[in-house]
Amino acid sequence: MVVAPHHLAAQAGQRVLAEGGNAIEAMIAAAASIAVVYPHMNSLGGDNFWLIHEPGEAPVGIDACGGAAGMASINFYKEQGLDAIPGRGPLAALTVAGAPSGWEAALSVSKGAWDGRLLLPRLLEDAIAFAREGIAVTETQAANTAAKMPEMKNSPGFNETYCPDGRVPRVGERFLQSRLAETIQVLANEGIESFYRGDLARSLAKDLEAVGSPLRLCDLEGFRARRVDPLSVEVAGHRVFNMPPPTQGLASLMLLGIVQHLDLGDPGSFQFIHGLLEATKRAFLVRDRHVTDPDYMTVDPASFLTPEVLEKAAADIDPGQAMAWPAPANAGDTVWLGAIDREGRAVSFIQSTYWEFGSGVVLPESGIVWQNRGTSFSLDRAHHNHLLPERRPFHTIQPALAQLSDGRTMAYGTMGGEGQPQTQAMLFARHVLMGQDLQEAVTAPRWLLGRTWGSEHTNVRFEDRFNPEVIEQLKTAGHDIEVVGAFEEIMGHAGALVHHPDGLIEGAADPRSDGQARGF
Repeated sequence: MVVAPHHLAAQAGQRVLAEGGNAIEAMIAAAASIAVVYPHMNSLGGDNFWLIHEPGEAPVGIDACGGAAGMASINFYKEQGLDAIPGRGPLAALTVAGAPSGWEAALSVSKGAWDGRLLLPRLLEDAIAFAREGIAVTETQAANTAAKMPEMKNSPGFNETYCPDGRVPRVGERFLQSRLAETIQVLANEGIESFYRGDLARSLAKDLEAVGSPLRLCDLEGFRARRVDPLSVEVAGHRVFNMPPPTQGLASLMLLGIVQHLDLGDPGSFQFIHGLLEATKRAFLVRDRHVTDPDYMTVDPASFLTPEVLEKAAADIDPGQAMAWPAPANAGDTVWLGAIDREGRAVSFIQSTYWEFGSGVVLPESGIVWQNRGTSFSLDRAHHNHLLPERRPFHTIQPALAQLSDGRTMAYGTMGGEGQPQTQAMLFARHVLMGQDLQEAVTAPRWLLGRTWGSEHTNVRFEDRFNPEVIEQLKTAGHDIEVVGAFEEIMGHAGALVHHPDGLIEGAADPRSDGQARGF
């Protein structure tokens, strides 16, 4: 089974599984396809992270986060009269795109330990077809194109690519990406390596330099995705895994580690919501103080996952009163996908350009929109995440995976920047700790603590399907609440797959997305 936030990506992955491919091969097909069919949410010009599970083995992590350009220094930006890295345009395109290298690293696992047999041209054929023959514009693509157009005046190639007739494409209209189709075809013919060390790499570097990005060919040539050991924590007898820094996976694990020491009541109750919100705040305080490129961290992230630290954080929570929350937040746009094959091997995967359409810069020869993940760097040298050449940026994105005490494996995750750890905790708590049906847990109303990009509010947004009496209790406890619509995209596009010891696979896709869980 494969789950993805767009049905065509899920279909691409399912086809690979039906042909005897493994979960990694299915995920590469789905990941390439989602970069085409959800162009506002992710791209070949972004980053990705993988958690790869084989029954009986410790999960493997792949970190495909690109570092800052060698030219990208604080002085480089200060000399141009800037006090912060611009959110859009060429100067926002300052980090290497790691996504294709992540595919390549995962494919090496597939071909090695998993005896993968499908060739790269087969895995990329659906993505090529979707780009060449066109996709139907989704409501979310049309809405995001219209909303972000005013910001893109300094982003070369944006209007020509995403408004090809000089207007925002209509929902259901055919959207073609012929240049991107040719680029993915090059990867199929010459190998993913060509993105970093070949004619395609030289084309990317030439275009990046021409539009004014600080990235150069040497930055691409020097990049390779890393294989890493995931972080983990025990929660009520289950082992939960997530990615280490520079992602906020530590916060996701801390949140669940704290929650297990609280009396949560029933899903939807005041105790449940208040407990998760307060645990989120404690986890985010640690994240915002410490998490950055691990090569520059002075503390061991695993030290925050010990029983003593988690119990102390739980004891600090007042069961009836909210802690004041002025802390800053980050947001972005992303896709999470999951796959489980017939052997019970699982992949939890996430891919992102950071904000919607990333930097907005579309390279003329390749048709690739480049990410703006490097805007998370600070130009203040005293900040723990300040910009340095080749340093990797802080990442909100992180996939989750759990090995449950009864032998089940759960791959789950969501897009949504600041909301990712919160939604992951909601899904796990509702389904695993409280026994809620998997699809019910994904569909259930959600909340989001913190700012989304473009908003200065640090309040808590609640979908309007919550019990009004509970909302009033939360307000009385001191939570700053804003009620929004019933199924809001700001709450993320979540999904989950659960593999049972007898071979049964459950899947759930988010009604807030255009996705599906497809299996056979």
